[in-house]
This record gives sequence, C-alpha cells and structure tokens, in this order.
Amino acid sequence: WLVIDRKVYDVSRFSKQHPGGSRVISHYAGQDATDAFVAFHNDKSLVKKYLRSLLIGELAPDQPSFESNKKKSLLEDFRELRCSVEKMGLLRPNYFFFSLVFLHLLVLDAASWFVIWYFGISLMPFLAGMAFFTIAQIQMGWFQHDLGHCSVFRKPRWNRLLQIVVINILKGLPASWWNHLHNQHHAKPNCFRKDPDLNMHPLLFSLGKTLSVEITCKHFFEHFCIVFHWPITISFHFFSLERRRRSSCLTITSISISSVS
Repeated sequence: WLVIDRKVYDVSRFSKQHPGGSRVISHYAGQDATDAFVAFHNDKSLVKKYLRSLLIGELAPDQPSFESNKKKSLLEDFRELRCSVEKMGLLRPNYFFFSLVFLHLLVLDAASWFVIWYFGISLMPFLAGMAFFTIAQIQMGWFQHDLGHCSVFRKPRWNRLLQIVVINILKGLPASWWNHLHNQHHAKPNCFRKDPDLNMHPLLFSLGKTLSVEITCKHFFEHFCIVFHWPITISFHFFSLERRRRSSCLTITSISISSVS
C-alpha cells in the first residue's frame, strides 16, 4: 500500500500492470507518494479513475501524511514552488525551440557521415566526422532525456514516439530500458539501492564520503582494504542489514565510504 493525498491505496496487484514499472511503486511501499504521483503523471484526472478501485481507506486525522524524517515546512515550500512554476507557464513546451534542437541534431549527424563519404577516411576528415558525430550523439542523449520526461509535447504518446526515433534508431539504445532506470532515479534520487544511477561498480567508482540510504533497522559496517599494484590502495565500507522490511517510517542514515587514496 501507499498514500496519495492522505488516501491509502492497495497497489499489490496493480504494481505488476503499472505502465511505469513495478519498481517505481515498490520504492514507495508504505510511504507517502503524493509528490511523486504529481511529478510523474500529467493527466491526473485520468489516472485517478484507476485509483478508485484500489482505495482501501484514509489516514487518521492525527496521522501526518509525510515521513517522519522529512520536514513539513520543506515539503510545503516545495509544493508551493511547483504551483508557482506551473502558473507561470514555465512547464509549457516550446515547440519552436525543440524543433530547432531536433533539426540541428539531424544536420550534425548527417554532416558526420557526409564528411567521411565525400572526403574519404584520411586523418583530418575522419577527425572532423568524429567530432560532428560525437557532438550529435551527446546532444541526442539530452534531447531524448527531455522526451522521456514528456517535456517536448503535451501528449505523452508523441513524446514516446519521437524518443523511440532518437534513442532507438539514431543512438541504438532501447527507450524502455532508459525509461525504466530513469523513472526509478527520479522516484528516489540519490538513494542507494533504489536509485539505479548509484548502482556503480565499487572497484571503478567512488561515491564520496557520505551516502543517503533508507533503512528500517540497525546496520553495521565491515571495513577492509584491497591493495593493488603500488601505490593504488582502495578502501571500501560495505554494510549489511540484519533485516529489511517495508515501513511507513524510514530513517535516513549517512554511510561513510572512503574514496580512492
């Protein structure tokens, strides 16, 4: 179950049919998901029709609708800021701007192949074509990012179709894979074990000195060092949880992870 606008919904079965994936919902199991619900759904009136059959109750009047580790004033300020941004029209898409973005991406991508085809594969044409192609691919990544957020068109369907063209055809990556991971990132940003962007290989990346983790019970650290060829010494802090359970009251703890020395 989860809470949206102080109403409790049983999403155990619906989570498997959720268009955004079951993991996004499971990350909010036993928690208030109001802000995430507002952020992820443009047509809220349509989505609420599906929620009616899932409604199982409401919070008691004396029960807060926010997590114990969150400041009520901060949540209220955030919601007020979002309403102000929407009223100012800052979230309305600019079709002319995005049309120019998409056009210049096609021009850069075509120019990269044209340089190789027309001037041959000698060093300078190859470097010029590689530069055009690299810039185009990087910019396509950010453009499909806006499409994945449904920020280019008003209707999500058109955003999804153009995203498939950009990331599937022009970049060679599956849009469903990117959406699945990125939705989880924005559902629980920078939360270890819930944000896929933080699921990095411990031997290749360092996460810094502190890391936010949502847990419900005590934890302990096991510290050891892995020594490679001198002078590289990498220290890690690995932690284990005695048990994990879903709860409406989660705790934010700071986990110390030492970086590469």
